[in-house]
Amino acid sequence: MPERSAADDSQPGAKAAAGRFRGLITDWGGVLTNPIRDTVNAWLRAEGILQDSYFAVMRLWMRQAYAIGQAAGPIHLLERGECSDEDFERLLAASLVRIDGQPASAAGLLTRMFAATVLDPTMPDLIRAVRRAGLRTALLSNSWGSVGFGYPRQMLSELFDAVVISAEVGMRKPEQRIFTLTVELLGLRPDECVFIDDVQANVEAAESVGLVGVHHEAASSTAARLAELLNIPLPGFAPNQEASQVSHD
Repeated sequence: MPERSAADDSQPGAKAAAGRFRGLITDWGGVLTNPIRDTVNAWLRAEGILQDSYFAVMRLWMRQAYAIGQAAGPIHLLERGECSDEDFERLLAASLVRIDGQPASAAGLLTRMFAATVLDPTMPDLIRAVRRAGLRTALLSNSWGSVGFGYPRQMLSELFDAVVISAEVGMRKPEQRIFTLTVELLGLRPDECVFIDDVQANVEAAESVGLVGVHHEAASSTAARLAELLNIPLPGFAPNQEASQVSHD
């Protein structure tokens, strides 16, 4: 079930921020962490897996996961908790080609795939600044199995008033109902919330429900956009800093 610890409005700084928006919802992997493509590439290099073999199968699975009218594929099922880690790992490992010609190891593949994940050094502070300004905050993340991103649960309870992990609620982005659930957990309306994600399809899905979307490419550009939308100071962030290019799903 999603976690929730509502902000105490009696605490200093917990007054609702002036303006239209009262909530901020954000993705995890690729937004609060380093780009997922960087993490995956580190794993491919470490295990001597040919990139072409990985991206060939992943392009197909991603089309199935995001294209309208496509049958549910392995990513879709994994993120909704309808496919076990072990089954997904076996499917993916069977599609991979190693440089030395040996088969890829399936056991623990998801843990190894995300082993190079690290927190972005600035994004958690950005969430804290938004929360201090009085907005409610939520995490909305498509999880890759029970290990996946290795969510730091203690940090999540510090940063967020509500936590929605796809496999724990049986739905996933870009399904509209998962956005509706997250907004409801914050006790807000969709038009009172801003949503951040590094996947454009998820941003568009959030906007179709009534949220205002921010496509994350770099902390600096996201901070600049949030400062503009929320009309709050974000100390320590340089809106005019040139944004570095980030990629992923």
